[in-house]
Amino acid sequence: MVGRVLRGPGQMTTPTPIAIRIRGLTKSFPGVAALRGIDLDILPAEVHGLVGENGAGKSTLIKHLTGLHAPDSGSIELFGRPLNADARAAQQAGIGVIYQERAILPELTAAANVFLGRQKSWGPFLNRRATIRTFRELADRLGVALDPDARAGSLSVAGQQILEIMRALESEHRILIMDEPATSLGASERERLHGIVDSLRQQGLSIIFISHDLDEILGICDRVSVMRDGALVATRAAAAWDKAKLVASMLGEVDLKRSTTRKPPGADEVLRVESLSIPGTVSDVSFTLRAGEILGLAGLVGAGRTEILRALAGIDRPSAGRLFLRGQEVAWPRTVARALGYGIALSPEDRKSQGIILGLSGAANVALSNLRQVSTAGIVSDQRLRREAASAMRALAFDTTRLGDPAGTLSGGNQQKLVIGKWLHRKPGILLLDEPTQGIDVGAKAEIYSVVCRLANEGMAVILVSSEFEEIVDVCDRVLLLGHGRSLGMLDRDDLSIKLIFDRLFHTGVAA
Repeated sequence: MVGRVLRGPGQMTTPTPIAIRIRGLTKSFPGVAALRGIDLDILPAEVHGLVGENGAGKSTLIKHLTGLHAPDSGSIELFGRPLNADARAAQQAGIGVIYQERAILPELTAAANVFLGRQKSWGPFLNRRATIRTFRELADRLGVALDPDARAGSLSVAGQQILEIMRALESEHRILIMDEPATSLGASERERLHGIVDSLRQQGLSIIFISHDLDEILGICDRVSVMRDGALVATRAAAAWDKAKLVASMLGEVDLKRSTTRKPPGADEVLRVESLSIPGTVSDVSFTLRAGEILGLAGLVGAGRTEILRALAGIDRPSAGRLFLRGQEVAWPRTVARALGYGIALSPEDRKSQGIILGLSGAANVALSNLRQVSTAGIVSDQRLRREAASAMRALAFDTTRLGDPAGTLSGGNQQKLVIGKWLHRKPGILLLDEPTQGIDVGAKAEIYSVVCRLANEGMAVILVSSEFEEIVDVCDRVLLLGHGRSLGMLDRDDLSIKLIFDRLFHTGVAA
């Protein structure tokens, strides 16, 4: 099997092997057909988009390409050579992966992270000169400027991601798998990443680009493949797709309509923040929140959205500001327990490190938010735990038969449902949602927002942070615009539009 034809000056055409050739790939786990006869080609020097709902089989396919899983049947070839189910063999064959969760050691330098396990040496000694020279060559290749001696943990998310790309290039990978690489990036950082992806394509790398952002997929990919229920549904040139066709292909006959029927928020004020300031991030921000209201916080990366939620949840301490609950001034919560005592709960942006305990079962993660509900005299009842967890998770269209599985074995979308589900179990008066649909598919997004709207209809007050302005406009009653930690004004429901949000955020001096 051959791919594109390469031509040089005065040379005859020479066929090049397909970068990745997959034929008849199948994989089953107990009760689940994870991959069903996958046939797929990845061409040399192309950006190939891979989309599908959570559970469609994308992660399982990638684990086969990286040697972490062995197929039940079928074959994988890299540049015409068979690939064995061995992670080291896959790396040596030229496959690198950049995951959504960064694989960075924050206390090491930028250079040390790039050359981790492949240090430049001279005899028994590290060769610093060669290390710095090669680091700068890799940075030049990507068109970026990074200090090799900077502590990796001090870099932005985008900077840390560039280190991972540099690591892949230094390892001479010819195939790069990028799994939701732009999820945590702002608009300008995403544009920079897309430029790097295009540069890598021009340098001959084949890139598999996984994203739930369909605009991003259509904008940077040469071809796009859709997976559904473990099968490859279709592969077409990006120009042959549009968002509606992609969604229809991903979901099949599923009804994607989101139920956002809302009752008007109540008149009762449940929370008021006056002149909130947080060192280095937020300055003099004020807002109110009513019973049954969904208040959106919209802004660019670094606007202070997450920091406001963390202050309300008792994680970060403000330097100034007043907090009122139901008309009474209270002290700012200094601990998460105090915030929960106020009836304030946070669903954090980083679900794996802050939202769930990966080694515990799904049911245990849900019940942790209110153990009194499932225990007597301090003794937890397994039967009550399973019953209460199942009751909370059914509302999120979660397969309750998987509540006994460790949370770390679930898909990203199901992990996010656990984070939301544990607060359905506790039922706080004020729910703070930080990027609740980050990195999950359109079907799971609809399920989560349907539940959020139902909770608001029942009187719960919600503050929502989302980088997807479509979601903000769709579900919020009001939106507080933020830029560089300052308020840019409040938009009411009748005035909400994506265009107006963009105009306010990108055409004011504060947000520019």
